[in-house]
Amino acid sequence: MGIKVLRAGLQTTVQDLGRYGFQQHGVIVSGAMDTFALRMANLLVGNNEGEAALEITLMGPRLEFEQDVLIAICGADLSAKVDGVPARQWCPVYIKKGSVLSFGGCVFGCRAYLAVAGGFAVKEVLNSRSTYLRAGIGGYLGRALQEGDVLTVGSPAEWSDREMRKLAEQSAGMTALGWGISVDLFPSYGTNPTIRVLRGAQFNHFAQESRDAFLASPFKVLPQSDRMGYRLKGPKLELSEPLEMISEAVASGTVQVPPEGQPIVLLADRQTAGGYPKIAQIISVDLPVIAQAKPGESLRFQVVSLEEAEALYVAREMQIEQVRQAIALRYR
Repeated sequence: MGIKVLRAGLQTTVQDLGRYGFQQHGVIVSGAMDTFALRMANLLVGNNEGEAALEITLMGPRLEFEQDVLIAICGADLSAKVDGVPARQWCPVYIKKGSVLSFGGCVFGCRAYLAVAGGFAVKEVLNSRSTYLRAGIGGYLGRALQEGDVLTVGSPAEWSDREMRKLAEQSAGMTALGWGISVDLFPSYGTNPTIRVLRGAQFNHFAQESRDAFLASPFKVLPQSDRMGYRLKGPKLELSEPLEMISEAVASGTVQVPPEGQPIVLLADRQTAGGYPKIAQIISVDLPVIAQAKPGESLRFQVVSLEEAEALYVAREMQIEQVRQAIALRYR
């Protein structure tokens, strides 16, 4: 008994906050592309914020609930419905056994996160439940969900269980709780977003015209983009003179430029090291923003200082802590 996959969707995987501590062995971090949405979804259902959830990409699955559950869907708006009735996002939603969750057209964004009270009981691999598709490890059998799969749900937190018991007596189907995450807390989500960056380690090795073009021109997200990286198309970026490099560590949000001059943004399933010049590094608080950009959209880049990036990060973490405390007070 759990959650049965009636239709898989385009790509639905189990993800948490990633697999850290093994990059020196070449094991990538992986994890959710939009960590803000995953953390919020988990907090809303009483989970640890890093609990495994479903990352749903563009075309969502069709899921049948074989037990009563409390869920939250955050991130992209993929027109979620329960038994044909629109389901609210960014808030806890109680769903009765036998109900079916489906997704329709993409209204906004690229990736939605479905957390369920108790989390998904899949086996940890190297301290993480994240799916690494290329290696076939983690998540549900190391792969994206397929029709017929059944996900087992873990034991919910005390308040989640108490809330579900109360709602079970009152609800015949779906009930959205009357509170959730304020839009004021959302990252700078938007179509064709501007992404804030730090200058990369080799920024000054690029020709002045290329540096100017990188910060002034739109770059289109190409269809070849995936969880490993976004391939962008825009003005050709060139070095001022040949540069011989050895491979060095890269991070989520590193913007590297191969010899053909078109940037690649490394993301959740990135490799652990890279040898191309790095023109920029996306700041942490804007990684969820680029994670929601779809192929065909355009990005612009804006340089900020390290101090500004750190201040934005601290402010974001303080906001999340306030959410955490508010939920704890509500259900203590």
